[in-house]
Amino acid sequence: MELKKTPLYEEHKQLGAKLVEFGGWEMPVQYSSIIEEHKTVRENVGLFDVSHMGEILVEGADTLRFVDYIITNSVTDLKNGQICYTPMCYTNGTIVDDLLAYRFSDLKVLLVVNASNTDKDYKWIKEQSKGFRVSVSNQSSKYAQLALQGPKAEEVLAKISGVKLSDIEFYHFTTGRINGIESIVSRTGYTGEDGFELYFDAEAAVTMWRRILDIGRPYGIKPCGLGARDTLRFEACYMLYGNDIDDTTTPLEAGLKWAVDLDKPRFNGKDVLVEQMEKGLKRRLRGLEISKGIARHGYKIFAEDKEIGYITSGTKSPTTGRSLALGYVEIGYSKRGTEVEVEIHGKRVPAKIVKTPFYRGSVKSGK
Repeated sequence: MELKKTPLYEEHKQLGAKLVEFGGWEMPVQYSSIIEEHKTVRENVGLFDVSHMGEILVEGADTLRFVDYIITNSVTDLKNGQICYTPMCYTNGTIVDDLLAYRFSDLKVLLVVNASNTDKDYKWIKEQSKGFRVSVSNQSSKYAQLALQGPKAEEVLAKISGVKLSDIEFYHFTTGRINGIESIVSRTGYTGEDGFELYFDAEAAVTMWRRILDIGRPYGIKPCGLGARDTLRFEACYMLYGNDIDDTTTPLEAGLKWAVDLDKPRFNGKDVLVEQMEKGLKRRLRGLEISKGIARHGYKIFAEDKEIGYITSGTKSPTTGRSLALGYVEIGYSKRGTEVEVEIHGKRVPAKIVKTPFYRGSVKSGK
């Protein structure tokens, strides 16, 4: 099957990006080096092409009631112009996907979903919409999406922004012109730093990309790939679907209780999640520090000579220099400071449960 390409594919090739397959897309994993791009975002500003993400629009009289039925968080509690991060669950409480819900009005909500899950999510949401007065449409091909991330993001974007960026709070959005192009402008991102995500007509992608790189040059801007996006989100302990969460894990096990509104009258998976709360969790996603080596997805975790869990994500953190990981462990071994072992290349290496997130950057407070 031929890989999908974003409108910026030729730009990535011209910039010498290393391209890889990701979720059915051919995407840049790096331009210079992952470490260099990572540090650029932590210290200055980086630009990501995230046009592979999916955008699913829900409209109609029952929009808020329907979206609240399929997600664990609540759009009813949001104001217009506000966003929530949320898991979306099956009836058994496991996770279909994690996404952002943009509340435009009582009658319109935009769901931004993971690229590899777009088709699956769209089909699932369509099936769930029966009996609700809503229309569900996959708008993904209409949008280009860029993420401008780093402590200097606002300063750079302000040079071509027709909206007052300082008025946009974290997890809020507005619409207006950026570089003369009508856009959705949200103060969101997946790096742990301050920044913005821009959604606009796919045909304007090259113009916008080139302009932002041009005006960002005095600020040390760099185009950044999926490699840095992964190490950045990992340090901030943001979930990666398919690694840290999937259709075998629940939001509560993953530490996403803050994104689960159990006070809502009903939503997919609520009964199972309520039962988990009442009976107590059997396992929990935790941060680990490894004494040596790097723990990768799927590596086994041991304690007292028994297998107690597995690694979901791991790397040597570029910002802290520590070998860190996320992993599910049995609840009895989940307390901070607990000594465990991780099996790396057939040898068990000492590790311990540590505090998360591993790093807090310039990202604005609040969710």
